[in-house]
Amino acid sequence: MTDYEPFVSEKTSEAVAVYPGTFDPITNGHLDIVHRGLHLFDRIIIAVASNPAKQPLFSLEERRKMIEDCFPGEETRVTVEDVSGLLVDFAYKRGAKAIIRGLRAVSDFDYEFQLALMNRRIEREVETVFLMTGFRWIFISSSIIKDAARYGGDVSGLVPDHVCEKLRARYLQI
Repeated sequence: MTDYEPFVSEKTSEAVAVYPGTFDPITNGHLDIVHRGLHLFDRIIIAVASNPAKQPLFSLEERRKMIEDCFPGEETRVTVEDVSGLLVDFAYKRGAKAIIRGLRAVSDFDYEFQLALMNRRIEREVETVFLMTGFRWIFISSSIIKDAARYGGDVSGLVPDHVCEKLRARYLQI
């Protein structure tokens, strides 16, 4: 018998994980990862990042709202926060013991592995958990969704309905 209790926060008695990304926009693949994560963790904080290297289609506030609208009635298990600075510091300060990273293909792993090792070097108490997305979502990404929507492609079924409407409306403005 060991006293080791994986992924349980010392600050709270619940198992907390952080799922980071730009979510520009959130896709059904992202939702799949969150729902899989909820089988492992009591609570997931979706950390919405602003990446200066990327030109987002939606503002931080718009992305946060679209994500919140995906989880009605689950506010105690899924929360959405903006993140800037070191993700591992953000996770540690919120009592999370894990960072969830979604993998679609082997090509994702090399980069994600490097990030996990750096995060582990910075904060040893925060683990990285890799979750494979469901097979039906393995080919989609926010970038591919935006490219298809930009040229009038039908992305319904690949993103939540309210996100599909936001994409259509945004590209009509452009």
